Formats: sequence, structure tokens, C-alpha cells
Amino acid sequence: MRVCADPDNLPYSHQDGSGFENRLAQWLAEELRRPLQVTWVPLQRGFVRKTLREGRCDVLLGVPVGLERVATTRPYYRSGYVFLSQPLDGHPLCGFDDARLKKLRIGVQLPGDGAATPPGQVLAQRGAVEHVRGFEPLGEQPSAQRAVQALAAGEIDAAVLWGPPAGYFARRAGVPLVLTPVRGAVPGALSPFAFDMALAVRPADTALRAELDTALARLQPRIDALLARYGVPLLPRSTEEEPR
Repeated sequence: MRVCADPDNLPYSHQDGSGFENRLAQWLAEELRRPLQVTWVPLQRGFVRKTLREGRCDVLLGVPVGLERVATTRPYYRSGYVFLSQPLDGHPLCGFDDARLKKLRIGVQLPGDGAATPPGQVLAQRGAVEHVRGFEPLGEQPSAQRAVQALAAGEIDAAVLWGPPAGYFARRAGVPLVLTPVRGAVPGALSPFAFDMALAVRPADTALRAELDTALARLQPRIDALLARYGVPLLPRSTEEEPR
């Protein structure tokens, strides 16, 4: 089974095999009774074109269901953005209409291409931008890791981050942090705050997709336990939707 993955993108994948997608890829290869072959490609603009569509591999992991120009399998997890903070007075942050957001120093991830993430867009709509601090990747440090480190050091009061890296790095922060998923529809949001995640294959590879669907169904309990070990915050999967 030929897979393409980023060589340094924890908690997802790493060339030393320590990411949860590394483990899932090995399990899938065993289920399909095929040797696993990994091609390491940095996760950058054009990743799908440079990997799957150019024939360098046959499977991508951790792809949003319904991604254009590929065929996706059944979802094997769903996650979304989360509020992350040190313990606050009163109840934890759980929504963008919380009046405290206008006073807190809030960290958000920056994609690095001049765009804003969904949390940044919604905070701007609500006028809660005076104390917002953006975090871009710096060298080998992902933006979520940098934001969690700033939160643990008291440089910011809260952060709104993508769930899987937020949960993973929060467990390694060295201080207690409160993680609360953003639940339900966010009024005014221009982009979704949660996604079903699946495998991707080329649209013509219908037999391979069917094999992967069967393997994922058998592996689902192990996948759930694996994600929990990595601190990935999970939401109910939209399993009623037919993968495209």
C-alpha cells in the first residue's frame, strides 16, 4: 500500500513513525495484506496534486470528506476547533459570544498565506481582535505548538486552535489546560469549524476505496483508542453521509 505523508507533522505523521497516521497506515496495510511503502512529501500547497494525482502514492490519510478531485472513504474520525485556556474564573470558554473574549489575550493559528482561520474570522466579526495574537509555523515548530507554549507560559490567556494538534500539545504543556470543543453551528462563520476526516484515493480506484472502507470499519475501535491516546478531541462522525 503506497502512502504519501509529511515527514514532520505531529501528531499526524513523522518520518520516525511516531504519528497516529503512521500507525493507522501500518494497520491498514496489514488489513489489506500489502507491504506499506511511505513516500515523504512536505504538506504544502499542491500536496494532493504532487502526490496522489501524480501517481507517487495511492492513499492519503487525514483528508476532509468530500475533498475535490479525489474520492474519500468513510470517515474514521471527526474533529474541530477548540477553546484552550488555563483554568479561568467561572465556566470554561465555549462560544464566541462570551463577553470575556474581548478582554482576553487570544491566540489563533495563521496559515502563513495571508488568510485567516475560521476562529480569526469570527473573532473579527465580533470585534474581539484588540488582543488577538496570531501564530505562524516557525522552523520545525507548528503554529499550534507555539500557541500552546505561549499559553502555558502566560503570554496569552486563551487560544482557539484546530483540535488534533491542540489536544496533542496541550498534554505536553507541563501545566493544566482546559480544552473545550466548539460545538454546533457558529453564527456568521464563513467556513466550517468541524470536519469528518477520511482516506483519499484517486476517483478511478473504486476497488481500493471499497477495501479501505471495509478495513476502516474493522479497525474503528482501535482507531478510536489510538486517537484518544494522542489527545485528539473527537466529535460524532457524520456516518450517515455517503462518501464521495
